[in-house]
Amino acid sequence: MIRNVLGSLVALAGAASAVLSPFRDWYDGRAGQDYRVRDLFEGITATESGVLVSILLPFLFAALLVIAGVVLRSRIAVALAGLVVLGFTILWMVRQGQAAGSLTVGGDGAGLQVGVVTALAGGVLMLIGALLMRGRGARPRARREREPEEPYGAPPADQVDTWPPTQEPGMSTHTSPWPEPEVDPYTGPDPHDPRTRSYPQAPPPPGRPGDPRDPVHPPRRPPEA
Repeated sequence: MIRNVLGSLVALAGAASAVLSPFRDWYDGRAGQDYRVRDLFEGITATESGVLVSILLPFLFAALLVIAGVVLRSRIAVALAGLVVLGFTILWMVRQGQAAGSLTVGGDGAGLQVGVVTALAGGVLMLIGALLMRGRGARPRARREREPEEPYGAPPADQVDTWPPTQEPGMSTHTSPWPEPEVDPYTGPDPHDPRTRSYPQAPPPPGRPGDPRDPVHPPRRPPEA
């Protein structure tokens, strides 16, 4: 966040410097707004230029690119704006050198002047601003790194598997969609069933007929004395 703000401020400062540079003197007391854009491709002439068709035009386009790049947090747009300013400034220097025979720097108002330095500084500031910005993809990437990823996802609806999945090939141990049958719990032998009774039968309840003797183990007669 801090890098985006700092980079945006530096890029906007560079855009302002580039836009103001055509209103300063560029060479031998001639302002940058007096140079036509077509002179940069056809050769420098003494013909005066209007403001909107002068070298100010590409610099305004670069400033709009910087504003769009700051709003959208696009490093590419800001860097492209800096290259536009530097490219047109260097192209002007080449054409001016061809027209004058050589480029000179003088303190008495002759040669290159402060307008060219202002334009070059604006383009460099735009590139620095683009380097300082982090762009749009930085925050989502950091968020994905902080969020833990699930070790495995849920199986599709058309595949039957245990949960959690074992990550092993083959069918699952439980492949039937129906629940397993429940087994009746064992409660011991039936006391009223003579086949499973191994102890004397309890007397029948009142109102229920029955033989109190055990048919499986009948009582023995006591031995005679």
